[in-house]
Amino acid sequence: MARFLPTLTATRLQATTYLLGIALFSIAFLVFLNSSISFVVTDVIGRTHAVGDAVGTLGFADELLALVACPAWGLLSDRIGVRTVAVLGYAIVGISLVALVQSREVYPDLLLGRLGFSVGGAACSTMVTAVLPSMVARRVRSREEEEQQKAVAANRDVRRLQDEDRPSRDSSRGHVATASVSSELTITPGRYQSQSRSRSRHPDNPPLKLVEKLDETDGTSQLAGFVGMFTGIGALVALVGFLPLPAYFQKHGSTPAAGVQYSFYLVGVVAFVVAVGIFFGLRDLPGEEGKSITSLWRADKPSKAKLDDDLTPRASYSYLTLLTQSLKLGFTDPSIGLGYVGGFVARASSVGISLFIPLFVNAYFVREGLCKSNPHNVPDIRDECAKAYLLASGLSGIAETAALICAPLFGWLGGRIVKGMAELPLLGASMMGILGYVGFGLVENPDAFHGGDRWAMLSIIAIGISQIGSIVCSLALLGRGINNAPEEPRPGTADTLRANGHTRNSDAEAAPLLSESASDTRSAVPDRSELKGSIAGIYSLAGGAGILLLTKLGGVLFDRWTPGAPFFMLAIFNAVLFLAVAAVGGGAALRRTR
Repeated sequence: MARFLPTLTATRLQATTYLLGIALFSIAFLVFLNSSISFVVTDVIGRTHAVGDAVGTLGFADELLALVACPAWGLLSDRIGVRTVAVLGYAIVGISLVALVQSREVYPDLLLGRLGFSVGGAACSTMVTAVLPSMVARRVRSREEEEQQKAVAANRDVRRLQDEDRPSRDSSRGHVATASVSSELTITPGRYQSQSRSRSRHPDNPPLKLVEKLDETDGTSQLAGFVGMFTGIGALVALVGFLPLPAYFQKHGSTPAAGVQYSFYLVGVVAFVVAVGIFFGLRDLPGEEGKSITSLWRADKPSKAKLDDDLTPRASYSYLTLLTQSLKLGFTDPSIGLGYVGGFVARASSVGISLFIPLFVNAYFVREGLCKSNPHNVPDIRDECAKAYLLASGLSGIAETAALICAPLFGWLGGRIVKGMAELPLLGASMMGILGYVGFGLVENPDAFHGGDRWAMLSIIAIGISQIGSIVCSLALLGRGINNAPEEPRPGTADTLRANGHTRNSDAEAAPLLSESASDTRSAVPDRSELKGSIAGIYSLAGGAGILLLTKLGGVLFDRWTPGAPFFMLAIFNAVLFLAVAAVGGGAALRRTR
């Protein structure tokens, strides 16, 4: 599989583990639970009344807890590493699936199990975003390394001139200056580079690792497209592989309750297998060096024992610092800010497809007298109005199929778009969302398969394209924002010295290698590569806020105003995203013309 992927920093094993483990199953277990939780209520617990209310309450509690758990897991991953958080997440999912079918009552048994699943699922979904920057960044020469190479050439010319002049000096009786002991012992950047070159030429000393930076690559968008595609495949795995399991066990002699329990046990085992695969497959992930469980109680001070490749101390930052810096970037960096808004729209769109399309279809069938069911009770659609359920499933399937097909396309477009115009695919996705949601909200007869409104099918396709476009483009923008922070002069580097009016040869030699100011600056403001988990948490937080707003306000407007209200809300969300992208893109274009 890895041969089809763009150039990656990660190994083939790590990339395959990311796509087949984290990306695919992050949605598969959630789809399975959401589709089968009603059977736990009816078959395992034996409850026959107010099933829809119980399922709705469980889902709302799930989202409410995830709203807090996602940023918490993101912050934690910046301390202990994304691999550890992903492994813990899938292990918790497995335990929760087994515990869910041991419930005897909805409250508190089933509620606690669902909350446990929410905690584990939040870790899994957040790591989809957090791992991406480590996968796609290409290693290139940094500006600092280019400066070092120029300094090497300059020093070589100076030494050559000194060697040519040395015989005449040696023959004279004049005083020859010699270096003092203290100056020989002083470690400076220039002397360190010279010593490093000497060590690298010696056969017993391997060359030092080059200073590298993360650079913007087309692979960010391309891999984000594959991530979107594999999350869609994960939903299909749940629908085709997991959901038929209860019927399979019943066919082979199990009772309905036992069939549901065996299904949850089997899917729980799959979650544990995925956790083990991630544990081994994501070892030594780039950018995760030095992160471990012991970092949980590490103080907010630089560690003098460990040094980064750029020879500055690696700092450990407080959770408050990580959180505030991630939030601040949403307002100061256009890529990350648009990524947050795109995540808000994308997650809300997923609810529009999975929840409000069935409600809309069922309301139509009830209004026309084609079914006798409660249009506001989604679990009843399957049993009390099979025609409405089949139509809703067909429309949702078309939307998801369009999304599955277009996911790599959006990734490809994001990687091939004109430089400096990376927001254009997101602009197109938001426009498709405006057209699709307004069009479907105005539909009178959604049964496009049997002579219904001709715009229903086109609107559904546009909705699917908009959803996946928001997901892929927002992930790509976050990855680029993390990997391509603006160049900031570091204390003691050539940039800083030039900014202060000094020359490299005079002041670089005198600057201490491990300056105190460098440590302080680094501990005050984290590098973006050290914020990827926190940024992923805020991204998931924005998505959770979109889900809660749509489900509660959209549900109220669905009942009191019109069944198309949730779709009009989603059109407004996409319009806000469209305006934000246009403002950012227009501002960038204006700056380029100056």
